Amino acid sequence: MERLEMERVQKEKWQQLEAKDLDRKNEELQELYLLEGCFSEAEKLKRDNRLLSQWKHYIQCDGSPDPSISQEINTFISLWKEETNEIFEEVIAKSKLVLHLIDKLKLILLETSPYNLQDKNIAQYQGSILELQELLHLKFNTATELLLRQASTLADLDTGNMEKVIQDENITLYVWANLKKNPRYRSVRCTEIQIGFDIPRILATSDIALRLLHTHYDHVTPLRSVPKLFQVPTSTISHSVKDNIKNVQAAVGKEFQEEYKQLEDECDSVQEGEIKVEEQGDIEVQMSSVQEESGNTKYELEMKLLSETVSAAHLLLLENAPERPYLFEENEVDIFQFTTLGGVYHLDILELPPQSKPVKGWVIMEILREGLQKYIYPPATTEDLEPENAFPPIEVMLEVHENVIFFEDPMVARWDAEGNHWKTDGISNVSYKSGERLVTFSLETFGPVTLIQDTHINMPYQSWELRPLDVNKVLLTVITVFTEIQIQIKEDLCMLASIKLNNKKHSSILEGKWMTPISFIIALKEAGLNIFPTGQSHFYVATNSKVPLVEMKAYRQMALLSPAFAFGWSRWNAQCDSKKIVFKVSEHLTEQQPFQNPNWTLLMFNGDRAQRLKIDEYSEAFSEALKEETEFHSTLYHMVKDFASKEAMEKIRSSSCQFIDSVCHMLLSIRLLSYS
Repeated sequence: MERLEMERVQKEKWQQLEAKDLDRKNEELQELYLLEGCFSEAEKLKRDNRLLSQWKHYIQCDGSPDPSISQEINTFISLWKEETNEIFEEVIAKSKLVLHLIDKLKLILLETSPYNLQDKNIAQYQGSILELQELLHLKFNTATELLLRQASTLADLDTGNMEKVIQDENITLYVWANLKKNPRYRSVRCTEIQIGFDIPRILATSDIALRLLHTHYDHVTPLRSVPKLFQVPTSTISHSVKDNIKNVQAAVGKEFQEEYKQLEDECDSVQEGEIKVEEQGDIEVQMSSVQEESGNTKYELEMKLLSETVSAAHLLLLENAPERPYLFEENEVDIFQFTTLGGVYHLDILELPPQSKPVKGWVIMEILREGLQKYIYPPATTEDLEPENAFPPIEVMLEVHENVIFFEDPMVARWDAEGNHWKTDGISNVSYKSGERLVTFSLETFGPVTLIQDTHINMPYQSWELRPLDVNKVLLTVITVFTEIQIQIKEDLCMLASIKLNNKKHSSILEGKWMTPISFIIALKEAGLNIFPTGQSHFYVATNSKVPLVEMKAYRQMALLSPAFAFGWSRWNAQCDSKKIVFKVSEHLTEQQPFQNPNWTLLMFNGDRAQRLKIDEYSEAFSEALKEETEFHSTLYHMVKDFASKEAMEKIRSSSCQFIDSVCHMLLSIRLLSYS
């Protein structure tokens, strides 16, 4: 009887709490909606900044094209095609502008909401990227041919062969021309950079040149094969999200039409009849108020539509592909599981072009119509008399890019032009010296080569923490098996604060550089610090998967609270079901405030209800029991309001919309709640 009475009292108390929560739910959601208006404001600011950037470029008149305008980029490409006889240094100088244009087009595709880009614009931008990439590589080939024509005049006095190194921050070129054809000279080593080849006798006695063109970027992997950073492939996108946007657009459009018609009728009624002179002032005031109301209505409707669009875009970031997009062949690199790092090494054996000859004060040069030709090794057909070991694999030694981090020995892959993908066959004896950053391997046939690493090597994360540092500034820490990454976020910028490898600080070129969130994410991925899941990542990582809508609401509300509250990983998040999330929260107002042993509060949230839990991190078992003398709330904002100081709530309400949007974007991109 005592137990039953206790259960009755608890049930009655629970029902009272639920009734109280229900009574104030609409009011709380309305207040949250007003707070989340910062995401729409931030999106509008980004859109205005893009327009302002276009205008500044237009009035600058510096001769560089706007890559988003097809006429300008097509003119630029056509004019550059007409330029001939450019030496390698000139092509490298021009390549900086070309790479900038390519990056700008990629950022447009990534930064612009998928609902604001038409298919024809996407096709135009991707087509321009491909044209620029192909033209740039063609220019490198033409410049290499010009260089090799002068090989005899650039020959080394000691060896009699030509060796040339040209490099900048994006390109490293090494060319070796076999002028002496000495069969005993079969080990080619560069004195300036750590590159080497061990060639067979047949190449040592042939009119050939070896070229290594190391592009610190990847223009080989097809664009269509690269998974988008912030959305899943269109074939796997949930149609409900798109339909929701269309419905909202239609509804808002209809509402706006009705409002506009009503305002138009009011204007017509004012203008009807004979207007007396003494009434002119009153009518002007009335017309002014009508126009002002029209402007306000239009702004409200625009922000409403923008709010729905931003919410749908946020949800898209968290949607997982329902099935694997491709079936990969044997030895083919799964581009969703592995990432190319450190750029592409274009390894080529080239036929040495005819050399220039000085004759009576003139220089005679035979120019081949077919241009630069590759030497086929091994030949497609060999004579029966050729011994079996006449065409052994070529041993290659390459230096790994200094700004790239490999947490395990890198895999080597070669480009298969026929299949249009990376493959791992035809490569043997791979060895990696991490201290010297040298990789050696044997290659059956030359072509583009790259180093690859598991995309998800840092997933799942072991723990994470988000805490305020200063006004509109936070520190996000993500701890993985191999590393600890600290990211600072302020206003609309992100910066890599520090990296630790095996509990030791590691220096990176990215440290101290402030970038926009998307540029920052791209830079981290290119450096090998990938903590950004894609729509396919759940196929390769054991995740603690949460319902996307619940996860999205949590990240948005965590971002809203981030100016004054710290959040942390909880081991109980893996114990509750996919419709609920559990994390730690603690008020933290200033950077000077000690944070070694914060007073954490454990919260549980399911998207519609937040509550404090009775258990803590050190409890023996998970329980959803409500903490004594606490209540339910519909939002995290109102949940923390119960135990927050006035200073904390004031700091939240006065924070910058761009800052909140940047924090939310990083949380959505890293997906701490599902991948920890």
